[in-house]
Amino acid sequence: MAPRTDTFDLPRLRLTSGEGRRLDVHVHLDPFEFGAQKYAVAPDVVPARMDVSRMTGSGWALRLRFSARLEGPCARCLEPAGPGFEVDSREVHVPGSGEELASPYVDGEEVLDLEQWAHDALALALPATIVCRPDCAGLCAECGADLNREPDHAHEREPDQRWAKLSELKFD
Repeated sequence: MAPRTDTFDLPRLRLTSGEGRRLDVHVHLDPFEFGAQKYAVAPDVVPARMDVSRMTGSGWALRLRFSARLEGPCARCLEPAGPGFEVDSREVHVPGSGEELASPYVDGEEVLDLEQWAHDALALALPATIVCRPDCAGLCAECGADLNREPDHAHEREPDQRWAKLSELKFD
């Protein structure tokens, strides 16, 4: 297994203004809890490409790209799901230039928390629900039957309560 990079010391690159480097790193990703369900990242250490550029002055322009797959239950039918996601995230860090230009992943010594950045970037790439396939029909709301296996599944509808009094009419 390739060595993983959880943090990265940016000044160690010794970049001058306008210079940049492309680095291939391996980042650890913790499991996610999403919609009260646990999802494991497979594999938990993913190869990533990080672009680091030194900006004019004392800032950094950062880009992180990787692919990851989550394994866990489908939100609709509860069968195993394993969707893959492409992540492309950018950060800018210019110390002393205000909150909007200060990356939360770079500390005062300009050490980049790569693991936390990758975790948050993957979280932002996730859809609203994780499903086993885009056309998953889910479960029947009345009996819990898997509608993917029983597409013609149906229940007799209850009569509308607004018309209940009419059933008391007697015709002789």
